[in-house]
Amino acid sequence: MLENITQSLAGRIGYLELLPFCYNEIHKIHGYDLSLNNMIFSGGYPAITFDRIDVNFWFPSYIRTYVERDVRQIKNITNLNLFQKLLYLCAGRVGQELNLNNLAIECGVDHKTIGSWIGILQASYVIHLLPPFYNNFSKRIVKSPKLYFYDTGLACALLGITSSSQLSLHSSRGPLFENYIINELIKTRFNKGLRSNLFHWRDVSGHEIDIVADHGSHSIGIELKAGMTVIPEFFKGLTYWQSLTKYDKCYLIYGGEETQKRGNGIEVIPWNKSDIFDAIA
Repeated sequence: MLENITQSLAGRIGYLELLPFCYNEIHKIHGYDLSLNNMIFSGGYPAITFDRIDVNFWFPSYIRTYVERDVRQIKNITNLNLFQKLLYLCAGRVGQELNLNNLAIECGVDHKTIGSWIGILQASYVIHLLPPFYNNFSKRIVKSPKLYFYDTGLACALLGITSSSQLSLHSSRGPLFENYIINELIKTRFNKGLRSNLFHWRDVSGHEIDIVADHGSHSIGIELKAGMTVIPEFFKGLTYWQSLTKYDKCYLIYGGEETQKRGNGIEVIPWNKSDIFDAIA
């Protein structure tokens, strides 16, 4: 539509990025299964959550339509099979640092082509990249973005997951949980008309934080754990982060149901307490 408008519309147009439904919106749908595994498995597209279309029917049709029609409209890609292969490879790399060279080798194309295709996936709101946090705590930091899907239901479909119960023991449950929470935080920002302020941080020694929410005057460290029971190991990254930033407020978002407050300034938040996300994002 924008391509057919001759005027610039600068100062006369506003943009809102509407992603699939967030938890608070799905929570209002009567009788919907709000368990963690189902929320990750089903995602937030209205056709699935509101219209209750079967996941195993809708997503394959969506993937085929997206690859065969939408991608052609964005850019004339001659080898759609390789592009679709990239889509499946990306699903297997949720939560990992983006490596164009590795993807290029597996797809059998050059890294510039992969970079172009990744751009298409971003432009069409299939994937998003979480940039690294560049605050000068150390010059020896990892500078590659991490890859996530805008909808975990689509990622599950690409991974061949056919039911929410399969997630319980699936090797990708942790990364998919991480993806789900990051999406919820981004939706919190987008629904207010704000840009994402989320980053990831890791140094070459292996210290890392899943999310850094940059608020200008300070940055909040957030750790994401799919486990339902809080164990001391969960706080290792946050404790190191606090020693670097001297800012005490940190959050652990986990797969359990109880809110906890730790004496070191770390708040433990259940995955479904999305009203608290306003204070974080």
